[in-house]
Amino acid sequence: MGMRVAVVSESFLPTLNGVTTSVVQLLEHLEAHGHEAIVIVPAAGSPRRYAGFPVHEVAAVAYRQFPVGLPNTQVSALLADFSPDVCHVASPFLLGAQSIAAANRLGIPSVAIYQTDISGYARRNRLAVASSFAWRVVRWIHEGADLTLAPSSTAIAALRAAGVPRLEMWGRGVDIETYHPRRRGTPEAQELRARLAPDGEVLLGYVGRVAPEKSLDRLAELRGIPGIRLAIVGDGPARPGLERSLAGLPIAFLGALGGERLANAYASFDAFVHTGTEETFGQTLQEAHASGLPIVSPGAGGPIDLVESGVDGFLYDPERDGALREAVLALVSQRELRERMGEAGRRRVLGRSWSALCEQLLDRYREVIAHRALELAR
Repeated sequence: MGMRVAVVSESFLPTLNGVTTSVVQLLEHLEAHGHEAIVIVPAAGSPRRYAGFPVHEVAAVAYRQFPVGLPNTQVSALLADFSPDVCHVASPFLLGAQSIAAANRLGIPSVAIYQTDISGYARRNRLAVASSFAWRVVRWIHEGADLTLAPSSTAIAALRAAGVPRLEMWGRGVDIETYHPRRRGTPEAQELRARLAPDGEVLLGYVGRVAPEKSLDRLAELRGIPGIRLAIVGDGPARPGLERSLAGLPIAFLGALGGERLANAYASFDAFVHTGTEETFGQTLQEAHASGLPIVSPGAGGPIDLVESGVDGFLYDPERDGALREAVLALVSQRELRERMGEAGRRRVLGRSWSALCEQLLDRYREVIAHRALELAR
């Protein structure tokens, strides 16, 4: 039996980010399986429809280039008119908080998706008071939801410590067809690899934002390791400084890539290296695993749930100098180990297609719908 789902998101097309990707995948899954939906987003030039579902824009104000929903009675009217079985609230902030409150007034169960580490942003910018306030805001927003889904055990622990109730884990899907080991044999991937590692060096790749919290300056630990080349895919405010601090390393900055070009970049790598310790999840690690790559990552944050150290990669101690170098040396010196770990990584994500993850999400919907109905019957 089909469900009626109101999808509320603080971010949507044309903005491309992890929140938008999750919402787009959900909408496509709902349409493919005969469910009904409406989409409610801040006004930012979104398409009028997506996957056959109407997209409703509400008043918004630009905050550092991100549209933020303003309180608007239109949300209550939209929910009342559509009468959904459940309200899905992606990365809730102002619009999400209003939608959760409106859903409660209307007796509609809600599922909130924790994706954006607001408090982490405050902490990274040394705003201790703001960080404390941010956690209070997160708790205030999420405590009204029937269920909050977080992408990692680290995120759940942080939310629990902040007093957020009713928590469960829900990860992220990965496109296991686009990111696939067979892509290594394509002319595009082979041509890129020949350009990046012309003498058959072991090519170590990173994909993601080039920002201070990614700690990419730690790659300096790899200086002097023979037979390696590095490639960084992505862009961001830290790139100029990083290019200076890593001068002398055999490294290529490829800029931001997407689609087939990004998949070809993964396919050209021999291993994936990650350095950030504040990942709420770590989607690029899943894409690397899907591409058949072993991963070297700090044993902190989201990667703890994504990498089994010694099986499909290495989790190193981010507090210990030289730990990254040791892990990389182990992979560089053993081709068979890289191949074995890459195969294990691919197997690890086979059950994490977007279709599988969206079905898990629909099961969570059914749980909160049943629980709310049971409460009303008492």
